[in-house]
Amino acid sequence: QVQLVESGGGLVQAGGSLRLSCAASGFSFSLYAIGWFRQAPGKEREFVAGNTGYTDSVKGRFTVSRDNAKNMVYLQMNSLKPEDTAVYYCATGRKFSQVPKDYDYWGQGTQVTVSS
Repeated sequence: QVQLVESGGGLVQAGGSLRLSCAASGFSFSLYAIGWFRQAPGKEREFVAGNTGYTDSVKGRFTVSRDNAKNMVYLQMNSLKPEDTAVYYCATGRKFSQVPKDYDYWGQGTQVTVSS
């Protein structure tokens, strides 16, 4: 079955960096869209980065990459800000989209907390 497992979250000071990883299994990884999303308390889940690019608030700070040979996707996050604090999810689907409902499978999420 399709499985996505995120790792790499944690607590970091503003200006610091984190690298999130997403291990994928159970599907033809190279054929599917992969997206990173985040959800802060009281807010809707939002697109962060993926095949279709980056949300404006992270451009120039975050970089998404994927290793199809290893079925891995990464999100390098630099110059982190307190407003980046959220649970980060990787997701996969057949549609290249920035809309959460277009993604069929989701990981469990990993918490990123940026202190000021």
